[in-house]
Amino acid sequence: MGYMKYKGYKGSVEYSPEDRCLFGKVQGLFGTLISYEGESVEEIKKDFEGAIDDYLESCERRGIAPAKPYSGKLNLRMPSELHAAIATAASTSGTTINDFINKSMREVVHLAQR
Repeated sequence: MGYMKYKGYKGSVEYSPEDRCLFGKVQGLFGTLISYEGESVEEIKKDFEGAIDDYLESCERRGIAPAKPYSGKLNLRMPSELHAAIATAASTSGTTINDFINKSMREVVHLAQR
């Protein structure tokens, strides 16, 4: 699967052998579906960007705020022992639990992208 970006939105790109077309949807939106398709890379890119533009224009006409991909808030559940260990490690390193977890996840994501 591939991805495209436009105006802060990220969209997937997949291929359907049955329909012989490319298709995708905007990632990270809760309660909102924006999908698009095309028979070529140029077509799907144009449809993706058009779908985003249409969505943003529709929100503006209706006077509502557009949904933002990935709000930045994540409710995370973990064992209490791990929570305590993270709190201790964060305190020892002179940072907050939130900053400690963000730094750790950046490192993990960086390693995973290699």
